[in-house]
Amino acid sequence: MSDLHNSELNLELERERFTISPEFLARYNRPGPRYTSYPTAPVWRDDFRAADLERAYEQADAARTPVSMYMHLPFCESLCLFCACNVVITKDHSVAPPYLETLKREIEHVSERVSPSRQVVQFHWGGGTPTYLTPEQMEDLFGFTAEKFSFAPDAEIGIEVDPRVTNGRHLETLRGLGFNRLSMGIQDFDPEVQRAVKRVQPLEMTSELIAHSRALGFESINVDLIYGLPYQTAGRFAHTVDEVLALAPDRIALFSYAHVPWIRKQQGSLAASLPEGMEKFRIFSTAVEKFLHAGYQYIGMDHFAKPGDELAVAQKKRTLHRNFQGYTTKAGADLYGMGVSAISAIGSTYGQNYRELPRYTEAIDRGGNATMRGYRLSEDDRLRRALITRLLCHAVIRKDDISKEFGIDFDNYFAPEIARLHSFVEDRLIELAPDEIRVTFLGRIFIRNLAMIFDPYLEKQHLAEQPLFSKTL
Repeated sequence: MSDLHNSELNLELERERFTISPEFLARYNRPGPRYTSYPTAPVWRDDFRAADLERAYEQADAARTPVSMYMHLPFCESLCLFCACNVVITKDHSVAPPYLETLKREIEHVSERVSPSRQVVQFHWGGGTPTYLTPEQMEDLFGFTAEKFSFAPDAEIGIEVDPRVTNGRHLETLRGLGFNRLSMGIQDFDPEVQRAVKRVQPLEMTSELIAHSRALGFESINVDLIYGLPYQTAGRFAHTVDEVLALAPDRIALFSYAHVPWIRKQQGSLAASLPEGMEKFRIFSTAVEKFLHAGYQYIGMDHFAKPGDELAVAQKKRTLHRNFQGYTTKAGADLYGMGVSAISAIGSTYGQNYRELPRYTEAIDRGGNATMRGYRLSEDDRLRRALITRLLCHAVIRKDDISKEFGIDFDNYFAPEIARLHSFVEDRLIELAPDEIRVTFLGRIFIRNLAMIFDPYLEKQHLAEQPLFSKTL
């Protein structure tokens, strides 16, 4: 068989993987969690307080687990209409110094509960727009943090940057401080789409920032795209994807636009021009086909990476993990979230800081801990978290692994869930075997639906009936 015939056959198989009907899409495209945590945030308790998180700090320090840190820098100069993040919109940069002083007090408080022997293996600044800060403010904040914590020599140190407000001095300062990973939002290069969502960011601006970053020696560059935005079509978005592939980022995140106007009111103005149903699926599938043909590996849900990237290697080795920062290679590290609205995941405990800046500031000034809610996992929660995490990271559940780790008989414990999987088999989303549940390529696109089968809280608390989650596609 010729190479040309093989290529044509592979292309036909690619197309077959994306062949679905409108009825199929309607059946599976429904609201559901993204499972950056299990149980999901709506299950967490408001009576979980600062003292509960302090106990988790103590237990983690006794266990000497590695440390992952996230710091939330919430400021942006303007509001992107698609955004559902916790942000503070202001062009008045005088708001930054008081916030940074409060954040330093929280950093100091947390550092006193982390032994010097515990190394920071992952560190991330997110937002908001971290490059809203001046280079001098960045140097001061990172320097303060480095004095309080021990960073591993090979620590993954990353930041989210907005090409519209990030300049050469920002990049040079970050690289000099030891930052080695950049993530930047693109969303779509189409001018009409950019105007509709109020984020005008020409290709040249992004290209120059990536070129400068590479010249400075940043090891990994991730770009974010969003499908389902106003005025997008499969053809127009394909052009954006081609432009992104020419930039050759190490990782690509292809997020579905989360239309949640009951949470973010500014999104209401976008409703009339959003692509929906099969058109939105065509936008997504066109992008995925292009990424695969360009050699990127489908990590899962909405992430793609070059074959030599750490995420791709970790997935092959089955060491890939997932937390509030998305897919990560740092399994086993406890995540300490600092800043307004930040989330911690420490052992079997979740904690979230106050979302409102005044309340966060008041709580830190009072005692160094701004916990507003959280959750302590039960044994059943831990079991289901492990199952859902492996499903999202590896697209396969090996029953014996779960049974041995948690001392259960998998088929007996999950008998009701297994009974509900037969429709997934009929729809070519999974393959069931006596020893495993394996997700097909099409199933990986709708993997959130599969995870929902193993989430009893959706029914217990009627979460699926409330306007809490975006649709799965």
